Amino acid sequence: MVSRRNRTLICISVFLAAWAINVSAAAVKSEHRSGVGHLSVADIEEQLQECPFVEVLNAHKVASSPTTASWTAQIFAFLFPGTPAVNALLATLYISGPPNFLLALCPPNIDPSSLSVMVAFAVGGLLGDTLFHLLPEIFLGEDEHDKVKFVMVEPNKNLLLGVAIMVGFITFVAMDKGLRIATGGGGHDHSHEHSHQHVPVDAKTSGAELTDSSDTLRARKPAASGGITPPPSPLPPSDKEINSSVKLAGYLNLIADFTHNITDGLALSSSFYASPTIGATTTVAVFFHEIPHEVGDFALLIQSGFSKKAAMGAQFVTAAGAFLGTFIGIAVQEFGGSSANASVQSPGLWGTSLQWGDMLLPFTAGTFLYVGTVAVIPELLETGPNKGEELRKTLTQFAAMFTGAGIMLAISWS
Repeated sequence: MVSRRNRTLICISVFLAAWAINVSAAAVKSEHRSGVGHLSVADIEEQLQECPFVEVLNAHKVASSPTTASWTAQIFAFLFPGTPAVNALLATLYISGPPNFLLALCPPNIDPSSLSVMVAFAVGGLLGDTLFHLLPEIFLGEDEHDKVKFVMVEPNKNLLLGVAIMVGFITFVAMDKGLRIATGGGGHDHSHEHSHQHVPVDAKTSGAELTDSSDTLRARKPAASGGITPPPSPLPPSDKEINSSVKLAGYLNLIADFTHNITDGLALSSSFYASPTIGATTTVAVFFHEIPHEVGDFALLIQSGFSKKAAMGAQFVTAAGAFLGTFIGIAVQEFGGSSANASVQSPGLWGTSLQWGDMLLPFTAGTFLYVGTVAVIPELLETGPNKGEELRKTLTQFAAMFTGAGIMLAISWS
């Protein structure tokens, strides 16, 4: 029979053993929880790939996916063979050089309204790149050909990405509004159609009024002075004032064009750091947009009194803005970090996994939304009195717009 003392010792031993087990389990649980909390998104993705079921899914994806690259992928690999920074600089060279050299083939008296079909094509490309490539990449990331992809839902992260898109949109609204105030309501239209219509009409109207007044004066003077016609009085310097205001609008347009090119550079750098495919498609969209944009700016400079050589030189100067924006984007990506970079261990923005480098792509998506809608769509909505001609023009514009969007869709369709 166990004595009372032995029973007491046994109870104490059992209690201490149970307490030690609980403390050990709590310590292990706390250590495990602390380790998970310090894992980055890339670390979690790496550990998920080690799951047996995920490995089976990866094997099935590799077996069912074609191993040969498409012709578009081969072209993009040839055009952009380097690192994201090098590819962004190459893309900036592609979108800045050829459109400006094409200005040498443009006649000085080109009518910007004749570019409406090309503008519609560029709108389709910009909106297609934004909706088919940029926005899915921003919120979901890019698919990989050899493994399945998982997305961690962070509500606050999605909110910050939406804020960055809105900031990009509002930034262009503020730029456009400021330029309209500076030019007295003219604004920076990508088609520049309105800027070319007002000035010649006003100058002609002023000249017509002065001519009528001189004719009336000549008709009255001979009767009063015995048929002697007095010399015509000099014209007021109203034409010089109009030319000065138009030239000021031309210089302000150069400033706006320089700023717009900076955002193009930001878009290219941020897209190449996101993925090579996104960078390549963004380059295509920006390239097709730059052609009518540069031609419209060229025509406005000619109307502002620039010679053809001076207008081309000014356009090359504004092209430096794209390189400036590209260098800024590269610096932000290299020093600001990205959530996709496994080496980044710094805390994210406002408790999320986002880094400053992740905010550039949604910012540029917001600027693309503004350029593709507010800045250009109003021109495509303008109609004339000839209903049949306007209907044919509208169908052509919509066909061009769907063609531009279809190219963006075909590039990324697997």
